[in-house]
Amino acid sequence: MEAPAGPRLFVAADLAEGAAVGLDRDQMNYLANVMRLKPGAAVLAFNGRDGEWLCSLEAAGRKDVALRATRQLRPQPAPGTVAYLFAPLKSARLDYMAQKAVEMGAAILQPVLTRRTQVSRLNLDRLRANAIEAAEQCGILGLPEVRPEARLDRALAALAAGTLLVFCDEDAPTGNPVDILRAAMAGRATAPPVAVVVGPEGGFDPEERRMLAARADVVRLSLGPRILRADTAAVAALAIVQSTLGDWG
Repeated sequence: MEAPAGPRLFVAADLAEGAAVGLDRDQMNYLANVMRLKPGAAVLAFNGRDGEWLCSLEAAGRKDVALRATRQLRPQPAPGTVAYLFAPLKSARLDYMAQKAVEMGAAILQPVLTRRTQVSRLNLDRLRANAIEAAEQCGILGLPEVRPEARLDRALAALAAGTLLVFCDEDAPTGNPVDILRAAMAGRATAPPVAVVVGPEGGFDPEERRMLAARADVVRLSLGPRILRADTAAVAALAIVQSTLGDWG
């Protein structure tokens, strides 16, 4: 059955048949004053845990509105296994990068502090808000885990055991990245968790490069003959990874 059209919102509440779903002030304003919806209108809701639900808009007091969950439209999928490690960028480009990484299926957003990182303080609430906006607009059911900034060595140490690290290295030999990643899977019975790491605008320094290259499960990957900006590299790298090791296959 085709899902009913309607606004799509991320909510914090549990979703189950008949459940009342409270909304925050911005969500109420959006539905009642921006979209001008009336009681009974269809709204889609998800919370990252219970799948996607068809809800009905209800009055909640004189001026407020809420939702009533009626039926599940899609079950919650298994969480993704792709982590994206990135050096923080200035706000507008970071907004774009976060949204695109979520659209490309990143399950973990991990800001890393490197020796050449230009932005040392990150607004994690803004990062989460961008992740939610991307999920709402693109039909995504699972929200990524947004981790606080960590030094590169500590972020690498926190990765799940057996993670395959895709090191996007502008000095790596140029080759077909799909073939390189497929070769890294040779002899593996199942696909491992994957982490993609992209450095700051100035690149990794020599010591960081040696640390990354020394890991047991690492693939140095060139993203082509041109130097990409960090936000563009996010899309390129995650597209390559998802098409070979991730959920595009």
